[in-house]
Amino acid sequence: LSIAVVPHQAVKEDTDSMLDERLMTTPAIAVERCRVVALDMAKEAAEALNLSIDSLSSPNPALGERIRNLEDSTDRYEDHLGTYLLTLARRPMAASDSDESGRLLHLISDFERIADHAVNILEELHAKKIALPPDAQQELSTMERAVQEITPLSITAFQTGDLTTASRVEPLEQVIDTLKGQLRTRQIARLQKGACSLETGFIWTDLLTNFERVADHCSNVAGCVLETQHRSL
Repeated sequence: LSIAVVPHQAVKEDTDSMLDERLMTTPAIAVERCRVVALDMAKEAAEALNLSIDSLSSPNPALGERIRNLEDSTDRYEDHLGTYLLTLARRPMAASDSDESGRLLHLISDFERIADHAVNILEELHAKKIALPPDAQQELSTMERAVQEITPLSITAFQTGDLTTASRVEPLEQVIDTLKGQLRTRQIARLQKGACSLETGFIWTDLLTNFERVADHCSNVAGCVLETQHRSL
């Protein structure tokens, strides 16, 4: 009867309630809880990135709002997780738990920056209302696919600790670096031919830089996984 009178509504769990200070009496459990919350943060950052890439081909105000909300959420995650981990660090704990809490502090910064780049990508074209030439759009799609491959790879590596998955990230990051250089060269050629404006060239460079930096953060995540597993082995 109560359910019929007051229908249940799903409520997103607040970050504060996810990180119970009482868990700090058992640091190993508290650190593991932080890993779970950090994974939720990473998934939101990846979602923001994927939506921002979608927005390049099909701009949508609702999509933009969702991306910004996800970026705000990752900011809150970083704030709460960072505070919790720093508080936890002042308590006595095993060396392995101390190392893991330190790595998590670095990783949440990478996840937060991925979400920041998602907002940058969203705003590059739409805020300035400039369309890329068709050949540039096709070239950009290659970079987009590479970034959409490296991001879930790094998050899966973080989630599972799998060395094989983690080892695939760095080579792909190097491919993205090379691709960025090639695409910038092609854009310079378009500028020299007068096929696009100087302002479009600046936007193109900013887009490539955001994609390349996302790949850098993914490389950082995979590097932490590899370091952790090699030390344990």
